[in-house]
Amino acid sequence: MKNIEIIDGNLLDQPVDVIVNAWNRNIIPWWLLLPRGVSSAIKKRAGYRPFWQLGMLGAIPLGGAVTTCAGRLPFKAIVHVAGIDMWWRASQASIQASVHSAMQIVNTRGYRSVAFPALGAGTGGLCEEQALHWMQESLNTIDSKAHVRLVRFRGASGAGHALANYSEA
Repeated sequence: MKNIEIIDGNLLDQPVDVIVNAWNRNIIPWWLLLPRGVSSAIKKRAGYRPFWQLGMLGAIPLGGAVTTCAGRLPFKAIVHVAGIDMWWRASQASIQASVHSAMQIVNTRGYRSVAFPALGAGTGGLCEEQALHWMQESLNTIDSKAHVRLVRFRGASGAGHALANYSEA
């Protein structure tokens, strides 16, 4: 895949058709969880509607992906990927399967552009660079016309992965 770029910024401010939410297996009801990082930021700006829809979809296999509306966000949809296991950990297999599942949705639905956060970084326990490396490896095996943005979030200081501050951006 040739249409990949890695940028610094806020996932929710990207000029793309869809964004990817780093989610879990959807076994525990979303309203019992305290969303962190990207999911928290999405909930604050999109509202509850995407998460209500997500809850209605049931369990997601590890590495799987599902789609909901974007709520109040300006995107066509949100693709939620199950990149972390029941112990809240990400692995190379779960990240790469999540990328493949998300891109299958992007390609099937004809979306022209998608933005991903660093899947598995933060709650999943991976360092951002490792997560991005595995994501790029996976994307390089996929045939797609869609433009892909891998978004590295940077806090107010401009340094490091700052998931704790993501919802404040």
